[in-house]
Amino acid sequence: MRIGIAGFGRMGKLIHQKALDRGHEVPVIVDPGSKDQAVTSGQNASISAPVDVIIDFTHPESVIKNIERYGELKIPAVIGTTGWYDQMGHVAEVVEKSGIGLIWSGNFSLGVNLFFRIVENAAEMINRFKQYDAAIHEWHHRNKADSPSGTAEMIGEIILRKLERKNKITSNLAGGKIGDDELHISSTRTGSIPGTHQVVIDSEIDTITLEHRARNREGFAEGALLAAEWICGRQGLYNINDMMQSIIGGVDDR
Repeated sequence: MRIGIAGFGRMGKLIHQKALDRGHEVPVIVDPGSKDQAVTSGQNASISAPVDVIIDFTHPESVIKNIERYGELKIPAVIGTTGWYDQMGHVAEVVEKSGIGLIWSGNFSLGVNLFFRIVENAAEMINRFKQYDAAIHEWHHRNKADSPSGTAEMIGEIILRKLERKNKITSNLAGGKIGDDELHISSTRTGSIPGTHQVVIDSEIDTITLEHRARNREGFAEGALLAAEWICGRQGLYNINDMMQSIIGGVDDR
């Protein structure tokens, strides 16, 4: 498969190497700010080499125009860039008009998305047992800018959907107790931890702990490449949950 890459930072470079390792070709690499010799173009508008799919890890300021360009070129796309979701309606129109396939996610890590499914099933089960409470804790390296992490918030939203006695997320407590309807997300920042997310399910008699621990960024690259392979031959707007459902459930909707 011929894969294009938009954005050649740490993730783009890792995807490039992983793609080659999997036997794919990478004839197009676009990054206006990179001087890396592997970069073939500074602008998506100048894409000329044929590609079967493009993987975009760029910036919120440019991703919508990038998606419009992919539609013009009839190139299926994997969008790992975040911060554009308020434009989802416009992107859906671009995808429908162009007839391309596009899959997006705020987190393409295969392990994290499996963890999401495990947490969803666990929350659905404990919803029937009122003696159990739930909380989330996450660890990251000391230079991470946001707290709590976006992934922790995604886990929190999953629990809120399935655990009826929880109605809102509370984080960064200044002190005092929380309400019974609040789901607490706490964070630790230290050292060089790549990312650990833990869901604690607790009662007076026992504790159940679910944990995902990232060792490096390779899981994100693997997930993005799996999405690139999956979106080829499909039309329409998808998120990673659609891909996971088709794989786990054995469904092929092409």
